[in-house]
Amino acid sequence: MRRESAKIEQIFVLDGGIAKVEDGSIYSPGINVGVPMTLSCNAYLIRHRDNWLLWDTGTQDELAREPEGRIVAHGIRGIVRKTMASQLDEIGVNADDIGIIAISHAHFDHVGNCRQFRKAKWVAQRAEYKAMFGPNPEEFGYLPELYETMKQNDVELVDGDHDVFGDGAVRLIFTPGHTLGHCSLLVQLPESGPILLSGDVAHNRENFKHRRVPSFNADRLATAVSMDKVDALLRAEKATMWVNHDTAQSETLVHAPKWIV
Repeated sequence: MRRESAKIEQIFVLDGGIAKVEDGSIYSPGINVGVPMTLSCNAYLIRHRDNWLLWDTGTQDELAREPEGRIVAHGIRGIVRKTMASQLDEIGVNADDIGIIAISHAHFDHVGNCRQFRKAKWVAQRAEYKAMFGPNPEEFGYLPELYETMKQNDVELVDGDHDVFGDGAVRLIFTPGHTLGHCSLLVQLPESGPILLSGDVAHNRENFKHRRVPSFNADRLATAVSMDKVDALLRAEKATMWVNHDTAQSETLVHAPKWIV
């Protein structure tokens, strides 16, 4: 008999900026060619047993000073409307209160504010860590200046799926392909039920449904395998998937300073 997982207390959906592209087909080769797209970029603050865990850190707060944003990587324009710091302040959480950081992967819209959280333990996929601090991070579209301070954090390297708190409430799910060490996060909510924060397994629900693989993914085959893994997990857990960059879905979610249980 499977042990019932513990539950987290609450989750806050944070505005991690928006991303704009002129050609949406970079996320779905042959589809939406030449069609401009706007993508939501969320981060998630999770409370469990008096601990705060931050999943992804959004686009760097400094871009809030540039109303039109800036093209940062892969031809993607990052725009920040609300800083991460101001949203945490609204909730009443200080950056030093964050005990654990986990990131789906190291693209700019997921690691932009890592430097704010110097006291957090970083639970990192070993494969992603090696790519981030390896000889050619730019090969993967990474900007080391956004996350270089994380090397000084307390770091826990993991390989594959990992139970963050040891009670099933929050589980890293290894879903490589978009990047070499990409992962997703399965959280158990007391009222909403299991939620899978899918990272960039797919950039919207339509692309996930049709197994469309972005042109800039690190490993096309691994992406397809990870999509199948996520699909099976959603069915087994009876979970809902929150697709980070699916703007239409994001608009249906309650955002901070309100929370979801």
